[in-house]
Amino acid sequence: MVARVNGPASAAGLGQGEGVTDTPRILPLPADERDERTEDLLHSLRFDPDADDFNIFTTLARHPRLLKRWSAFGGMLLAGGTLPARDREILILRTAANTGADYEWGHHLAIGRSAGLTDAEMNDLALPLADSSASQDGLLVRAADELHRSSVLTDVTWAALAQIYNEQQLIEICMVVGHYHLVAFTLNSLGVRLEAGFEGLPS
Repeated sequence: MVARVNGPASAAGLGQGEGVTDTPRILPLPADERDERTEDLLHSLRFDPDADDFNIFTTLARHPRLLKRWSAFGGMLLAGGTLPARDREILILRTAANTGADYEWGHHLAIGRSAGLTDAEMNDLALPLADSSASQDGLLVRAADELHRSSVLTDVTWAALAQIYNEQQLIEICMVVGHYHLVAFTLNSLGVRLEAGFEGLPS
């Protein structure tokens, strides 16, 4: 992975969740208020048909037309993209840490494990990091941090990425980080609560 530095996460610009609300500003849509099309849409988003709906989906179900189109885009990046799953999850988890998005972080821990990341590697992604260009993982962290901080990849970082990834994957790197900023901003601002059994960002 990449080398750690001592000190709180905020020293690296991580964990910026000071404005996150403690209570939901928009409540999840209960089952008895859903029309048939919304219920069908939520059913299509269940990883396990017998499990409860995730709060992110039932909250966004209050805007079903947007949920339908957003989930198609997000699903393509998550399940149909060309980036290796492990690389994608490094970008997502680092973005969750950069934005203080407990919900995003908690749900992508399980996905990260399935993609081959260890718990120690994922925990490192929530910490300030030094020498973040020393490995391919570190390069991805640097890319996520640059996009978070400056909204653009530097020429040096772009050139390093282009030695590893093809054009489609380079596009996806930018899109994944941007998309999960959108998700984090929405989760944090709406106050979407993390379900029981999912871990938030390390304190």
